[in-house]
Amino acid sequence: MAKEPSKACDPSDWDFSDLRAMFICCTLKRSPRRSNTDTLMEVSRQIMRNAGVQVESVRAVDHAIAPGVYPDMTEYGWEEDAWPEIFEAVMAADILVLGTPIWLGERSSVCSTVIERLYSMSGMTNEKGQYLYYGKVGGCLITGNEDGMKHCSSGILYALQHLGYLVGPQADAGWVGEAGPGLSYGDEGSGGPQNAFTQRNTTFMTWNLLHLARMLKEAGGIPAWGNLRDEWDEGCDFGHPNPEYRR
Repeated sequence: MAKEPSKACDPSDWDFSDLRAMFICCTLKRSPRRSNTDTLMEVSRQIMRNAGVQVESVRAVDHAIAPGVYPDMTEYGWEEDAWPEIFEAVMAADILVLGTPIWLGERSSVCSTVIERLYSMSGMTNEKGQYLYYGKVGGCLITGNEDGMKHCSSGILYALQHLGYLVGPQADAGWVGEAGPGLSYGDEGSGGPQNAFTQRNTTFMTWNLLHLARMLKEAGGIPAWGNLRDEWDEGCDFGHPNPEYRR
């Protein structure tokens, strides 16, 4: 006899309708080709939609995102750059999820470009004077037919937290099929969408992102003490134990 779900399985106790999430899929496949990474990302997106979250999704390769580390690369010789417009959606979101396939054991080149463009904006500050991404939550999803899921996740999550995103517990999930050429996550018969480990971790990741974003919103973000660049530049040491002779 199947076990009856506990009250903890009822999502109606949670209200996330004031949250927004941005998913950036870094597949190498342009639309309308089916992306296995995007297929996995849809699991997380649907959980969020069911929880009332406003969800936006972008397939980065469909847009002319110029490589570089400046806010608008048209000022540096590129004829067009879609990043400034995408960045507006990134900033409107409380949650950012990056998704990437694995190639040669690494995240895709598209994913690296997106991270570089996120970096291009990271020197800006928010209304409190903190770095721009403070108070936002980040996570990632990975797919592939070779080793590298945890390696890719570690690099992406490190980059996000370094830029200012808050990375909570189990903020990543993924699926890796049999090594070598073969079925990918979304292919019929791959077992990906039925894989209990992947589905559980994707679900846990999604709810952890939601809970952390909820906590941050209710707390008014990260406290603005000890992390204000302009105040530091003006001589406020925030308790840093500088020797007297160095002051």
